Amino acid sequence: MSKDVNLNWKNILISKNTNILSAIEHMDKEALRILLVVDDRQRLLGIITDGDIRRYLLKQGNLNNSVEYVMNHNPITVSLTENQDQLLMKMHSKGILHLPVVDDENRVIGLETFDHILTKHTRENWVIFMAGGMGKRLHPLTVDCPKPLLTISDKPISEILLENFIKSGFKNFYFSVNYKAEMIRNYYGSGARWGIHIEYIEENTALGTAGSLSLLPVRPDKPFFVVNADILTNINFGHILDFHQEQESKPQATLCVRQHQNTIPFGVVNINRVDHRLINIEEKPTQDYFINAGIYILEPEALQYLSFNSYCDMPNFLTQLAKKGLNVGTFPIREYWLDIGHQDSLARAGSDYLEVFS
Repeated sequence: MSKDVNLNWKNILISKNTNILSAIEHMDKEALRILLVVDDRQRLLGIITDGDIRRYLLKQGNLNNSVEYVMNHNPITVSLTENQDQLLMKMHSKGILHLPVVDDENRVIGLETFDHILTKHTRENWVIFMAGGMGKRLHPLTVDCPKPLLTISDKPISEILLENFIKSGFKNFYFSVNYKAEMIRNYYGSGARWGIHIEYIEENTALGTAGSLSLLPVRPDKPFFVVNADILTNINFGHILDFHQEQESKPQATLCVRQHQNTIPFGVVNINRVDHRLINIEEKPTQDYFINAGIYILEPEALQYLSFNSYCDMPNFLTQLAKKGLNVGTFPIREYWLDIGHQDSLARAGSDYLEVFS
């Protein structure tokens, strides 16, 4: 094992009495995507990964519960005597990204991570930006400019998204274009300016957020991203791909979702529908929903369910896959995310940008 085992591991040790909300805040602060739960002698009791947290959020579990509700009580560990080839083999065979290093008494003495071993991890998976829409809700700004090229702090929305993918190790991109396609082609070209490769899918007519995938010249051989080119987020896209690939259920697609709360500003009256008597009055109740975040991962085999050159929106396509009995998973986004669909959200993006992305 390398001598420079990740030096931040002591910062991710927590007690089993820590509540889940505090654990989320701690994980976000340290950015290692894992927490190690230890006793007062630093012996390992369990681990909590970013995936564990997100699965718990999908169940809408109580965030005041202790971390014992979400932690893996039997984590895989390694000793200092194992070399990096052994570590990589263990990570690949078990489908894990982190390995706590323990001594003979199960006390934590370090942490090895996949990213730490492969410091420059290039991902060959395709990323397809859906950039063909007319952006009618943003008129008159989009009369002379396609929505993906509208700027936030002097940089196009889609370029911020592109650079975020590049930071996560992605290098193979497609832009699906229709409205003012030449402007997008002229701006991005072959991608050489960013050290990546960009190709284009030409929609002669609007095909929706899934239909243009039927025009791909070849079928990808790995899971690939489909992303609306008008969203602003600072999420690590590699984490989404890892989550998709780690699932034992082997989903054909993964849909990113965002929790959204809606408060009704009135007292809601619940009435017995039979005799019309009052049951109760809920004062300004809040309802929680998961909304579509416009970020998807598809397995190559899913493309066989698209009709060639036919209109299809991604929500309808994913619903079609689910109705066929195929597994469509979900990934909850906890990080910053904004759909830039109206002028007010564009203005908000401008004010958020320096704070979130600086």
